[in-house]
Amino acid sequence: MAVALSLPSPPASTHRRTPYPARHPPRPPRAALIEARPVSASETDVGSGRGQYAIQLAAEMQTPTAVSSRPLAPLSVIRKDRAEDMQAEARAMARAANATVYDPQLLAAKYAAQPLKVLSRTLEIFTALGTFALKLVADQRRGQLDQRKRQRAAELTKTFTRLGPTFVKIGQGLSTRPDVCPPEYLEELSELQDALPTFPNEEAFACIERELGTPLESIYSAISADPIAAASLGQVYKAQLKYSGQVVAVKVQRPGIEEAIGLDFYLLRGLGFLINKYVDIITSDVVALIDEFAKRVYQELNYVQEGQNARRFKKFYADKEYVLVPDIYWDYTSTKVLTMDWVNGVKLSEQETIEKQGLKLLDLVNIGVQCSLRQLLEYGFFHADPHPGNLLATPEGKLAFIDFGMMSETPEDARSAIIGHVVHMVNRDYDAMARDYYVLDFLAPDVDVSPIVPALRNFFDDALNSTVSELNFKTIVDGLGNVLYQYPFNVPAYYALILRSLTVLEGLALYADPNFKVLAASYPYFAKRLLTDPNPYLRDALIDLLFKDGRFRWNRLENLLVQGRKDRDFTTKDALQPVLKLLLGPDGEELRVLVVKEAVRVTEAIALGSMIDAYDSMPEFMKGLVSNGNASGPFKLNDGEQTQMLELRDTVFRIWGLLRSSDNFDPSLLQPILQVLEEPTARNLGGRVFGGITQRLAARLLQQVLRSASTAVPQ
Repeated sequence: MAVALSLPSPPASTHRRTPYPARHPPRPPRAALIEARPVSASETDVGSGRGQYAIQLAAEMQTPTAVSSRPLAPLSVIRKDRAEDMQAEARAMARAANATVYDPQLLAAKYAAQPLKVLSRTLEIFTALGTFALKLVADQRRGQLDQRKRQRAAELTKTFTRLGPTFVKIGQGLSTRPDVCPPEYLEELSELQDALPTFPNEEAFACIERELGTPLESIYSAISADPIAAASLGQVYKAQLKYSGQVVAVKVQRPGIEEAIGLDFYLLRGLGFLINKYVDIITSDVVALIDEFAKRVYQELNYVQEGQNARRFKKFYADKEYVLVPDIYWDYTSTKVLTMDWVNGVKLSEQETIEKQGLKLLDLVNIGVQCSLRQLLEYGFFHADPHPGNLLATPEGKLAFIDFGMMSETPEDARSAIIGHVVHMVNRDYDAMARDYYVLDFLAPDVDVSPIVPALRNFFDDALNSTVSELNFKTIVDGLGNVLYQYPFNVPAYYALILRSLTVLEGLALYADPNFKVLAASYPYFAKRLLTDPNPYLRDALIDLLFKDGRFRWNRLENLLVQGRKDRDFTTKDALQPVLKLLLGPDGEELRVLVVKEAVRVTEAIALGSMIDAYDSMPEFMKGLVSNGNASGPFKLNDGEQTQMLELRDTVFRIWGLLRSSDNFDPSLLQPILQVLEEPTARNLGGRVFGGITQRLAARLLQQVLRSASTAVPQ
């Protein structure tokens, strides 16, 4: 039977945070605190199932209208709230002072002294997975592999569940890969996201009281009779805070979790040493990758750290109308208990339910892709575990993040290098791609990249298939791995988590559209960053992309603008400023020479192109007068030269049209350009351009005169 929580409307309150009451009221019977009853149709949230995470936010958070209609709190109240919140966070941090952290040396010392326990766990893992593998082999030999998919998928889910949280994490990753697992496996493994077996309420409630140091009745006016969801590391209850009536989520950690994952990571680390020593095909440091993953999982065990992650994440997205991040209640949070706002939403894997609300799953996935790109490449702080149990679609169409245990960071230099690398890949600049691996720490500085370039070209010329719309992230990653394993590459640990994050997102998208391409959807963001970011690495990458052999590649600029304009944060003003600063800076002389040369060529193309258009629009009798009887007209250009000139002019006009048609285009954005042109460097540049144009047109005119004179001389 479904259980529900009868929650009264929260009372009006100016302050969201208050410390614990100094004196607790008499403890009521627990039956009065916990209420269970059937859910009526009117109370049922959209969707169904224990794993749905459907909780109503506080009244003031339901709609933007409700928020905007409230009078603003006085500054003194805001400061008081902020001070109380900081004090509450400090108290939570004090409760988490002795939180366990990942220490491979301590684990090695601990389990080296327990050989029987290590042997027992090793046999348990090999027996469970080996038995499952033998069943698959038997099914294949009997020709029953397809008929028994559902049965075997359910068995694998149960096997991962029995083996504990480490293998649940593996199952969660597989549950988002429709290009790896059959549908039957996806459906069964999705149970690992938030519908795992629960542990007894008595243990959970005792943990809350022990961690927070106060009776349950002093914290909540009501709490659900059973967990609403259960995941790998804990289970979640729906509750109402006693002091404010706020409806919250209360996550409680599973008992004995540290012991379970500690032994598994000890075994995995031992396996990593064997792989490093005996498996030559894998050039990365497997032990380092395992250590990085273990470090993140151990951080998930510290719920105060998760709360701080959520706060940091919320700060980044506070101004984004399409992302929702719940707030943390520090006075009710400790190492093993986390209390936060609970969101009314549906898992992204429930496509049918989402679309019944008038929402589109692909729109939400695109929000997730763009959000992840900003996490990775702007803030450098990203969600490393975006499986469907952690991402919800709200009825308003927002994407809600509700779990912040596994986060990671991207080094600053790597952020720019990743952007440049993707742009180089799309534009088939394989020499630049190979050099990117130095900045990404894939290669040591003394490694020669020249042999890598042909291998990259051979693979990507086929994989890219002429258009960015054909890019598939998994195909690219798998193919790139096959190419690079021949060389001394080392994949940094942070990059492995980036790959995990993006492959999970692509797996979500493939639920809705088997042809969805994460890299194609993300390329507008990369193009926008390349056009607008003043970062020196990206400015150099832009110059390398646009200039080749002393010529400007206008088609590349047009493609970048076409793609960049698809990004919702693209502005034409931002696209102009970094280029101007670079052009007129003290180190821009080499670029100025190229720009002067290209400006002369473009001006000539526009001028002569306009003259050609004017000539073509004349009546025939006027053409004869102007051309003096010359069938080719007055300009004496060969067909190839004239075609190139007209194509150049048309491309430049299209680019200007792209800029002008931008939603945020404003002619006033040209004002900074005029201000820059008043500087001495700019006036000198303008004089050089004008001089070059004058010389070019004079030379062209003289050439025309000499050709006309030569045709007038009798032969």
